[in-house]
Amino acid sequence: MVTVFLAEGFEEMEALAPIDLLRRAGIPVQTAAVGTDTGVHGGRIVTGSHGVSFLCDTTAAQIEPETMEMIVLPGGKKGTENLDRSPIVDRLLAYADQHGIWVGAICAAPSILGKRGLLDGRQATSYPGFEPAGAVYTGAPVVIDGKYVTARGAGVCLEFALQLITCLKGQEAAQAVKDEIQCQK
Repeated sequence: MVTVFLAEGFEEMEALAPIDLLRRAGIPVQTAAVGTDTGVHGGRIVTGSHGVSFLCDTTAAQIEPETMEMIVLPGGKKGTENLDRSPIVDRLLAYADQHGIWVGAICAAPSILGKRGLLDGRQATSYPGFEPAGAVYTGAPVVIDGKYVTARGAGVCLEFALQLITCLKGQEAAQAVKDEIQCQK
């Protein structure tokens, strides 16, 4: 199961493109609200950086780590700050690192991985100004090093999503989705 963590202020394209494309590839995806108040929908509604509200499948507190095959962290300045402050996200990232679980982060979100030392000595990329500490910054659109996939920002969200598919199901599966959506790049 791929778990996409959504915190208030997340960048909508960076979350929804991977969710959509991973599901098109037949990969189970769950969205998890981070740091929201409980309410009518049990704390599962999160609003992105451009005012789009999203009803998540679950909350971060309800994630069972042993079910995770990949974690995805979308960016957005405020969303990244909120993910970075979450002790639950922190615990699940540590679990992923200890158990060799894939982690994808885009835009400002790779900085979260850098602060935790998860990218030390690894090649990585991010939105300019959010270079992850300890990483060998490449500035490339998407970078894979070990079990970490990092990407620059919303402009490469389709490329990022296709790389996530490649990591989990191989190049053929990613190419099939690329063809289905008529992606020319």
